[in-house]
Amino acid sequence: MDSHARDEQRIVWSVVGTDIGPLLLAATPHGLVNVVFHASAPVRDKALGRLASRLGGEPAEAPDSPLLAEAIRQVEAYFAGERQDFDLPLDWSLISGFNRQVLRELHSGVPFGSVVAYGDLAGRVGAPGAAQAVGVAMGSNPLPVVVPCHRVVESDGGIGGFGGGLETKRKLLALEGVLPEPLF
Repeated sequence: MDSHARDEQRIVWSVVGTDIGPLLLAATPHGLVNVVFHASAPVRDKALGRLASRLGGEPAEAPDSPLLAEAIRQVEAYFAGERQDFDLPLDWSLISGFNRQVLRELHSGVPFGSVVAYGDLAGRVGAPGAAQAVGVAMGSNPLPVVVPCHRVVESDGGIGGFGGGLETKRKLLALEGVLPEPLF
């Protein structure tokens, strides 16, 4: 394999400490490709195995990689309350079809400090009545926090589900001023 082909398949990763626990960030030359909650060693190893299987190539720990530097900086600034929007190249290769369409709309159309109902998001992508399918898309989001699935809630005011756990969702919404800070 020539060096250009190796660079195209290169996956780098690092774990960043945050107020919601360690996040694994992974990137390719095309952009940030994966964010994984609760990145303990077993969770991290499973996620890296999935990335290797899906993208072909062995992920390399590289916290100083230029492919990750800006993502790490922006994630740290977000959790420090210094940043509201992520301006990063994203590699959407882990998601396709309807799920990708929904996540792209969420990423571009639901700003910091706001929420959208599952059904409303379905309507925005031309699929009224597909609230459950939007829920599936949220559950398959490979880029949580950066593509803010925590901002999707139930139409009756309920918080809805969340792959990172409801406590994590509450903390993210509190960070954005949507909910009061949790008491515990």
